[in-house]
Amino acid sequence: MTRPEPDEPSSRARMAADVDAPDKVAYGLTFHQLAIVAAGALCFYGVWRTLHDVVPAPLLVGAGVVFGGLVTGLALGRRDGLSLDTWLLHAIRHTRGPRSLSTAGPASGQGLPDWVEPPKAGRMPLPAPLRLPADAIDDDGQIALGGVRAAIVGTTTVNLALRTPAEQAALIDGFGRWLNSLATPTQVVVSAQPVDLASHSRTLAAASDALPHPRLREACADHAEFLADLAARRDPLRRQVLVVTRTATGEQGGHAALRRADDTVRALSGLGVSPQVLDGPAVTAALTSAADPYRPPRPGGLAPPDAVITTASQMRRTTNR
Repeated sequence: MTRPEPDEPSSRARMAADVDAPDKVAYGLTFHQLAIVAAGALCFYGVWRTLHDVVPAPLLVGAGVVFGGLVTGLALGRRDGLSLDTWLLHAIRHTRGPRSLSTAGPASGQGLPDWVEPPKAGRMPLPAPLRLPADAIDDDGQIALGGVRAAIVGTTTVNLALRTPAEQAALIDGFGRWLNSLATPTQVVVSAQPVDLASHSRTLAAASDALPHPRLREACADHAEFLADLAARRDPLRRQVLVVTRTATGEQGGHAALRRADDTVRALSGLGVSPQVLDGPAVTAALTSAADPYRPPRPGGLAPPDAVITTASQMRRTTNR
């Protein structure tokens, strides 16, 4: 009797933690950082040439030390994964940007729209037009992005820790082949979303009475009680993986995005996952949950931009009058 040979260890290669890091040009600084330092040095040199006959030299040197520290911090500092100059630029744009956006703005020359209540005193900034990258979502799930179209593929995950080294290498090679086959920008979004176990528990408890055998009813009720207890003690989450494929600029064909999504489904099916192309309602729900992951989408569809939303209590008061 021969023993099976152990799986050969998979080959490993070192990879940088940040593959998108810019190249260092000189003195451990990138071209962007060198440009900031050079611009600061030129500014200080111009101020020195202009004021060295008027302002005492010690005062200029002290101001230069402070200015050099600010320029160095601007060139080398980082916050929230961004360089400090880029972060400050975004902060200025956010401060000067409008506080409220709307899909319907005031008509030219007509003042306030009908749905905006005019202020009684003082000035109130009007809502700025909301310009979203997506124009429309078709029933088949295609998203119109101006001149291009996109589609979303929802897929499950695979646990590599439960696989042998040979299987892990095969799965990684298959995923690498799919990445190398991409010809257009593709986005992989992995998010954690809450699971509503309380509703599942109530559904099971209601369905347990219709089961034919007492043992089945007892098992169903016990599982419903387990789910209710888990929902009360924990905050369970599920992992959602979405693959967004898009067409190239000027690509012909009304279903080019769906064709790329189908190619993605066929490529990922060999990795042991269960991918599927999302239709229009599923894409709408995915985008809604991405904007607010901890609040489930409201049933009944979306209201048009020019519709007036009225609560039920207001409708009852209007009817009583």
